[in-house]
Amino acid sequence: MITAAIIKSLQVYGIAIVVSLVVAVLIKVLVLVTARMEKRPAVEVPTGSVCPVLLGVPEEDVAALSAAIFAAIGPHRILRISQPSHGWAVGGRAAQHSSHTPGHAPGRSNR
Repeated sequence: MITAAIIKSLQVYGIAIVVSLVVAVLIKVLVLVTARMEKRPAVEVPTGSVCPVLLGVPEEDVAALSAAIFAAIGPHRILRISQPSHGWAVGGRAAQHSSHTPGHAPGRSNR
């Protein structure tokens, strides 16, 4: 009885090993096939005129940003690099502060 259980467990382990090997080979084949399909020809780097750099923006930063954008999304033109405007942030902060001030809120009764 114990020998039959041992034989049955060895059969189950053997089947599990064979299935694992088949799945591993299948995954390896799929990885190789998809790697060959994804090989694309090298992208031609466009050459042309460089946009003027505004005062205060170092040329090294423009070069680094251009390289990062090209690496991430491909060849695109940068139209403008300038100092950020914080007008929207000031308006948002003012709206938040006015909504949190205690007192009478418009549209509510005085109860």
